[in-house]
Amino acid sequence: MSDPSAKPPAPRLDRASLERVLSRAAELQAGTGDTPEEFTEDQLLDLGREVGLSPQHLRQALAEERTRSIVPDSEGGIAASLFGPSRVRAARTVPGTAADVLGSIDAWMQRAELLIVKRHHADRIVWEPRRDLLVGIKRALRVGGRDYALSHAFEASATVVQVDDARVHVGLDADFRTSRRHSAEQVGGATVVGAAATAALLMMGAMAAVAVAPVIILPAAGLAGARAMQSRVVTRAQLALEQLLDRLERGEFGRRGADSLLGAIVAAATAVPPRRR
Repeated sequence: MSDPSAKPPAPRLDRASLERVLSRAAELQAGTGDTPEEFTEDQLLDLGREVGLSPQHLRQALAEERTRSIVPDSEGGIAASLFGPSRVRAARTVPGTAADVLGSIDAWMQRAELLIVKRHHADRIVWEPRRDLLVGIKRALRVGGRDYALSHAFEASATVVQVDDARVHVGLDADFRTSRRHSAEQVGGATVVGAAATAALLMMGAMAAVAVAPVIILPAAGLAGARAMQSRVVTRAQLALEQLLDRLERGEFGRRGADSLLGAIVAAATAVPPRRR
């Protein structure tokens, strides 16, 4: 026989139910005017502890939010529909301190992608491509076998936020608005050429079905080519950003001599077999 004084088991909520309850409770409290518009990090951590959330996971979520809010999540407009996206983004939590990781990214952007600093903040750096002649030749010849995937970007940026003593969250962004603008200009040029060809054919007395072909085919072909080119540009840039995060995650930038000329010379020297006596 069960004890009537025993408390019934507390009802349990799954993850989806918990999220709905917290969201609804926040809405209800916001309606009373008792909820502040902004929270400090300490207040959020205290709230998380009250609902059983780990401070470590909360700090990582806060770091991800700070890097995510720099750039909008999605693009809209006619240009995005016709030519595809103009921005790429990659983010990851990697080992290290904010200062060391941001310094490693800065060195890589300037050396491997031939960019220069445009703006420098405490936890964020923005770069733009260098425009001098020698750098242009180096990019064109692909010196060192490098792809220079960010060379066509309007700007690239990195935001690094400390998660805990041993980890940081890195958000990398690249903006290719100028590349997409060039694509639109190419389509406009193809449209002008097609219209001129159509006008010439009509003046020559060609059949209407034949005369209108250039003004339809040339812009369509230009649009398809421009969209494919923009897709290749952003795909290469996405891969470059992910590869940079891979190296940061493996800690390659922290290895002595890994990215220096001296390190390359030493590695080459050790690869040469000893001379036989």
